[in-house]
Amino acid sequence: MASYGSWKSPITADLIATAAIRLERVVVDGDDICWLETRPAEEGRSVVVRRTPDGRTVDVTPPGFNARTLANEYGGGAYVADRGVVYFSHFADQRLYRQDPGAAPRPISPLPEHVPPRIPGRTLRYADGGIDRRRGRIVCVCEDHTAGAREAVNTLVSLDIDGRGPIRVLASGYDFFSSPGLSPDGSRLAWLAWNHPNMPWDGTDLWVGELAGDGSVARTELVAGGTDESIFQPEWSPDGILHFVSDRTGWWNLYRVHGGRADVLTELEAEFGGPQWVFGMSTYAFASADRIICSYTQRGIWHLAELDLTTRTLRPIDVPYTEIASVRAAPGRAVFLGGSPAEAPSIVTVDTTTGDVKVLRRSWEHPIDSGYLSIPQAIEFPTEQGNTAHAFFYAPRNTDYAAPAGERPPLLVISHGGPTGATSNTLSLSIQFWTSRGFAVLDVNYGGSTGYGRAYRERLNGQWGIVDIDDCVNGTRYLVERGQVDGKRLAIRGGSAGGYTTLAALAFRHVFTAGASYYGVSDLEALATETHKFESRYLDRLVGPYPERRDLYVQRSPIHFVDRVSCPLILFQGLEDKVVPPNQAERMFAALRERGIPVAYVPFEGEQHGFRRAENIRHALDAELYFYSRVFGFDAAEPARPVQISNL
Repeated sequence: MASYGSWKSPITADLIATAAIRLERVVVDGDDICWLETRPAEEGRSVVVRRTPDGRTVDVTPPGFNARTLANEYGGGAYVADRGVVYFSHFADQRLYRQDPGAAPRPISPLPEHVPPRIPGRTLRYADGGIDRRRGRIVCVCEDHTAGAREAVNTLVSLDIDGRGPIRVLASGYDFFSSPGLSPDGSRLAWLAWNHPNMPWDGTDLWVGELAGDGSVARTELVAGGTDESIFQPEWSPDGILHFVSDRTGWWNLYRVHGGRADVLTELEAEFGGPQWVFGMSTYAFASADRIICSYTQRGIWHLAELDLTTRTLRPIDVPYTEIASVRAAPGRAVFLGGSPAEAPSIVTVDTTTGDVKVLRRSWEHPIDSGYLSIPQAIEFPTEQGNTAHAFFYAPRNTDYAAPAGERPPLLVISHGGPTGATSNTLSLSIQFWTSRGFAVLDVNYGGSTGYGRAYRERLNGQWGIVDIDDCVNGTRYLVERGQVDGKRLAIRGGSAGGYTTLAALAFRHVFTAGASYYGVSDLEALATETHKFESRYLDRLVGPYPERRDLYVQRSPIHFVDRVSCPLILFQGLEDKVVPPNQAERMFAALRERGIPVAYVPFEGEQHGFRRAENIRHALDAELYFYSRVFGFDAAEPARPVQISNL
């Protein structure tokens, strides 16, 4: 018997920091399967791993190399594997490297010329590559920072796979490019492009170009898209028919180009696509010319299915996963990154005929007794203007403990990043860290989240700092009114855009009694003028055009309303963050400290937007637990590393 929050748990900060890895980007290379592992225990290094048909798994990326690109700052699509050879972007210099079997990586992209001394390194960045076997070239996105202007120049380019000759620009003239894909015979290239102020989930253009013998783009054609239609993952079938995902009906569904027009293949109120925050996303793949293995989400839950292109029949494939990403396929099998409330994110292969599932790699192998795991409940609750919002609710759970009669648990409300994004119900050690100690957790998919159709996603247009806060507040009140949580111990936490929602909720509402912001935005005006290219016009839709509506930016920036914050706050910040610079957290900390509000600031050297190093992940969790123990008045079961809290 012990008070909520003080339960001892086997899910420790050390376990999360050292045992868990991040799994990303599945690639099928012949009979081999490759994926990317980001390892906190190796200072956040990303490693390409290859698994051969005999079950042997080897690291491809040698020590000293880190397969990670900084294109669009969020990266993704950092490597491609073809016939045993791996091509990848090395984090340290952002050059493209070629790695043949048994050989050391060697650079194939040229060093930039005429870079002014004031411009930092890593000025040419590459992502989203594909191999043009016919011409011996790699086609990819290039982000050029050599001019030193605030905004980089993005193009589609090709490079010789042996590092010979110059870079050839294939497409230019747009602010952004992604998803270059060659037809099977190498005669055509498809790609996506979009311009400010759109983000890729707002509106993109799908282009197809004919390729000349030397690989240059000849005649081009705009196939689909526009400023109000989001195209996702153009993909060629084995017989050379272009397929893609579009949200033209209000839901991301599958289409193909046939007879000069786009034919719809699925007509569900479901999402077969997602927000392209990173390069290289994949929700479907061809098992053959007439069969697609695809994933889609409904009401926050992902499903796997097989689409017969002849009959347009969608057959569900029963798998024990509720989040499915990075889908690849081959005849008779699918490979993907899957997770569920009871299963850690894992690299999985499934026999599409029998349904037999085999786990190739888990994001952690440490066994955890189910008695310490809280299974989330999908809930809907009323919010402003007669709308309904969505969330996952986790009750406290620890097989070793019960709380005193009549005591209700403290609540931790999580506001996800993006804000265009979504949370899922996949087993998360970071959430179980809290629930196994006696916290309840509400993980909110507020209006603006993806997975519920375009209309739900667009609820946040012009309303960031209003709708997201309302939904977090109303979800909290819903639980308090039902007697499921302690109305006097309510904390809100989030990272990046979720950090903004956290700070804004504390400044503009008086519901929460504590907050934790991870690299959160405190000044929208500073974000609009200082952030990187990819998001530099993002707020035009979320808030309003800048500087014309500067008044809105000021009205919704917590930094200007510090006098309204009346509860304790802890801030975490990477000092190399280019998305949300450190001054956002530093200014908030200084202002609250001066006002006498209990506040703590925890900066991390060498971290960017999101923490990758084990020691920093561990420190952040321990510090946050220590902070809540002081604020909510409970004794943590394990001694946590203290953090200095001013004014407490």
